[in-house]
Amino acid sequence: MKQPTTTCKRLVYLVIFLVLVAVEVLIALFVHDSFVRPYVGDVIVVAVICCFLRIFIPNKIKLMPLYVFLFAAAVEVLQYYDYVTVLGLGDSKFFRILLGTSFSYVDIICYAVGGVICIGAEYIINYTLANICDQVIDAA
Repeated sequence: MKQPTTTCKRLVYLVIFLVLVAVEVLIALFVHDSFVRPYVGDVIVVAVICCFLRIFIPNKIKLMPLYVFLFAAAVEVLQYYDYVTVLGLGDSKFFRILLGTSFSYVDIICYAVGGVICIGAEYIINYTLANICDQVIDAA
């Protein structure tokens, strides 16, 4: 099976990114439970970051899901030290929501699950979806 073109990979990642951002926004606005919002949202955020980066770097950095997980875990550890306040952003509701303010080991587990899902998704994208995109372009 031939490798899909870079353009098709970028398009696939862009579409997935936009869908996942929409899902995250919908969760933030309309879901107020004790499972989806805190846990599924954390799983999805790793995929959102991976897809965003893959739009610009679709072929290199094979360990990107691992690096995104490590970044997310580092941000979570910084929350333990109340880095939002240390940065002088503690009075901003926007930054407190965006950067987070409470440390949780469970969040790190959710980020790991998101990273594993990204690894599987990248395999599917590289060997299925992007090839379909190439076929559509070739047929046009």
